[in-house]
Amino acid sequence: MGNVLAYCEFGGSTLKSSALSNLSFARAAAAAHGGEVIALLVGQGASAAGADAARYAAKVVVVDDAALEHYLAETHAPIVARLAGEHGASVVSATATTLGKDLMPRVAGLLDAGMASDVSKLAAGNQFVRPILAGNAYSTVEVSTDVICATPRQTEWPAAEPGHAGVVTTAPAGDVDALGAVVERIESSKSDRPELTDAKVVVAGGRGMKSGENFKVLEELADLLGAAMGASRAATDAGMVPADWQVGQTGKIVAPELYFAVAISGAIQHLAGMKGSKTIVAINKDPEAPIFQVADYGVVTTWEKAVPELIEEIKKVKAAR
Repeated sequence: MGNVLAYCEFGGSTLKSSALSNLSFARAAAAAHGGEVIALLVGQGASAAGADAARYAAKVVVVDDAALEHYLAETHAPIVARLAGEHGASVVSATATTLGKDLMPRVAGLLDAGMASDVSKLAAGNQFVRPILAGNAYSTVEVSTDVICATPRQTEWPAAEPGHAGVVTTAPAGDVDALGAVVERIESSKSDRPELTDAKVVVAGGRGMKSGENFKVLEELADLLGAAMGASRAATDAGMVPADWQVGQTGKIVAPELYFAVAISGAIQHLAGMKGSKTIVAINKDPEAPIFQVADYGVVTTWEKAVPELIEEIKKVKAAR
């Protein structure tokens, strides 16, 4: 028997949607290990989100300290590892976000634990199904260590439903040592659009957009739909748009309700990041483009023709409401 310590990302007074997928995985793992789910929130301001976390887990542990203002794996990993031992965790998990992928290998190192990354399914208590070959095949890995670290994929695990009135406890941060790492400054772009990994609609453009200036047309479409902006690696590598827009195997994994792939050919690396979307609309002038193999709706034409027409039709529909 063993508990599952689920590291949960938060923003303000609520958990991020990525945390809800982790809690869904944690519930499955706890059932397999005969333990219970313990939600863990670490960082300055974590106390504010404790009540929200208590809706999803019977036990919530909060580590709130001014020294944890900025996330660093050097400061968070020792705290997670220590609390895993204190709470008898046989599984420690964090969603396979940029943060989770950075944190969990370090936690595994501190615990001398085996690691299962990008988990899409729990086959048994210590057996995990994960995608390989850019999502074109799946493998089952078995982790034989006493403690297991895992990063479940947000797109493969449904958001956990509330239903608890959990108990929130606080734990000390202890000696916070960044091992010489210093946060000099934080550079971030502010936007009224939803976060790419949380958005219900994503509008993404590829190399066929030709320039960053042309992406403004896609931004107009995105704003009409309340969508997030995405891009292929070819577009971000070419400097057309910011790198944090990248969707794909080496970018962000998304699975929105609606995904627009505009002037994106559909390389296997890009498909790995978005083919879990519920509805995919592809616009490409090449009828043989691989993107059409996964698209629910496809338009064979240039983006210059299709996108402005689509924008005008959406505006008409909105005006008629």
